[in-house]
Amino acid sequence: MKIADLSWMQVEELLATEDRAVLPIGSTEQHAYLSLCTDDILAERVAVEAAEPLGVPVFPVVNYGLTPNFTSYPGTITLRLETLIAVVRDVLDGLVHQGFRRILIVNGHGGNAPLHPMVREYAATRSGVAVRMHDWWSAPQVRAEVDRIDPVASHASWMENFPCTRLAGVAPPDGAKPPLEEGWARNLGPDEVRARLGDGNFAGRYQRSDEDMAAIWKVAVTETRALLESGWD
Repeated sequence: MKIADLSWMQVEELLATEDRAVLPIGSTEQHAYLSLCTDDILAERVAVEAAEPLGVPVFPVVNYGLTPNFTSYPGTITLRLETLIAVVRDVLDGLVHQGFRRILIVNGHGGNAPLHPMVREYAATRSGVAVRMHDWWSAPQVRAEVDRIDPVASHASWMENFPCTRLAGVAPPDGAKPPLEEGWARNLGPDEVRARLGDGNFAGRYQRSDEDMAAIWKVAVTETRALLESGWD
C-alpha cells in the first residue's frame, strides 16, 4: 500500500501490528527514448506490487540520485553523494522514529550504489533496526531471467523498456546498439559521455516483446516480496 493513500491515523493503526516499510529510490536521468523517470517509476512500482499482498506500506520514491555523467542530457538532475546520503539517512531516521524497524530500500538506479556502505553502517549501529538495500534490476533471479532472454541488456536498452516507462508517440529504433569497449566512460566528462554514447542506450536492442518484459517483471516482484517476507534476522 502507498503511504499516499493513507492518513496518519491509518498509519498509526498499522504500526500496532506492522514494523516493516519500503523506501524506493531512483534517479531522474536520460533513458534514451524512455521516460527520464524510468528508475523512479520502476523502483516504486516493483515496491508497491511486492508489498501490497503483505500489507506493508511503501513510502514515496526518492526521485533524484547520483548521475553526474549524464548532466549534458537535458532533464537529467544529479545530487551530490553527500546530499543523497543525508536525504536517505534523514528518511531512515524518520521511519525509525515512527516505529518502523525493518526497512527495505528498493533501488532502481545503478549510480546509487555508493549508498550501500551507509545502509550497512546505519543498520549496524542501531539496535533492533534492520535495513536492506535491494537493487531490484540486478538481483540474482532477475538478472538470470534477463540473461535467459537476452544477455545484451544495459542502461536504457530493452531491459528497461516496460509499458510503464514508454512514452506516447515515441518509437525506439529497430535493431540493436553494439556495446562500447569496457571502461569507455572512465575519466570522461558529461559532454564527452554524451558524444560517445549518443542517444543514451548503452548496448542491446531497444525493445522486446511484452511477454518477455512480463516474465522479468514477475520475477522482480516475487524476488522483492521474498525479501520482505523472510531473512530479517
